[in-house]
Amino acid sequence: MTAYEQPTQSLEELTHSYVLMTAAHNEEPFIEKTIASVLAQTALPKRWVIVSDGSTDRTNEIVESYAKKHEFIRFLKLDRPAGRNFGSKGIALQKGIELLKGLPCEFIGNLDADVAMGLRYYEALMNHFDRDPKAGIASGFIHEEQNGEFRSRASNRRDSVSHAAQLVRRECYESIGGYSVFKYGGEDWYAQQRAKMNGWRAEAIPDLAVFHLRHTGAANKPLRHQFRSGRVDYSFGSDPAFEFLKCAVRLSERPWLVGAATRFLGFVWSGISREKRPVPQEFIDFLRKEQRAKIWGVFSGAGRKRLRVQTP
Repeated sequence: MTAYEQPTQSLEELTHSYVLMTAAHNEEPFIEKTIASVLAQTALPKRWVIVSDGSTDRTNEIVESYAKKHEFIRFLKLDRPAGRNFGSKGIALQKGIELLKGLPCEFIGNLDADVAMGLRYYEALMNHFDRDPKAGIASGFIHEEQNGEFRSRASNRRDSVSHAAQLVRRECYESIGGYSVFKYGGEDWYAQQRAKMNGWRAEAIPDLAVFHLRHTGAANKPLRHQFRSGRVDYSFGSDPAFEFLKCAVRLSERPWLVGAATRFLGFVWSGISREKRPVPQEFIDFLRKEQRAKIWGVFSGAGRKRLRVQTP
């Protein structure tokens, strides 16, 4: 992907400015709440490109109505065959970045079309970057509804940045070449690992809540989602021992029992099928080194939680 093109600007002009990209596919039940959440921010984006990824419901109509009222919202409609296509999100983001070229900003954000945030969410994220010059990617913790109230998701970790409402420092975004396109998705996980390889820090902030209006995997069949996640892990070169232990840990947790087994089955199936991995060997080596360190941490007494990883 072509890196985000940026004209020469002084640091003063770039301070506390950001742009957003959103890929939306049939998000009629949620996207208006997402838009309202952004409009209420204490720090508004300089531009927000919302890409309709082959939507067939009222998503286009809803976004167009807001784009007419707010100059910073830009709408782009893409046509593609019906059905969910995880690689298409990366394509949509690549198309969206074209409408951001030449616009000076310090941060680039990826925002899902089924989330909401507190009023100071983006202001707080940018303040976090101010405090840590090596912070490359940051987000809040994902909260999902449980028994009528939003609670922090069990899989949240400080070192695993969710794609749902993340900001990327522009220099970091350029160093990783932006978001890539993968058959099974996972462009956010790949971007996070690439950032770490380039010396940037990626951190999720527990005190910042991102309210996920739809449970993870609910847009798809839950078991199909887990099977795909296993294929994502394999495609990125996840260490087999790490994958096994991670799924084994979750087998003891009732809500994850079938899902963990299905995820590992997806991983194994990709191996049996000898699928070609779309990432360079240096990425696989870096990822496995990190995962083996976590395995060693578990067996040296650091605890089971270190086996948790982001679900792409």
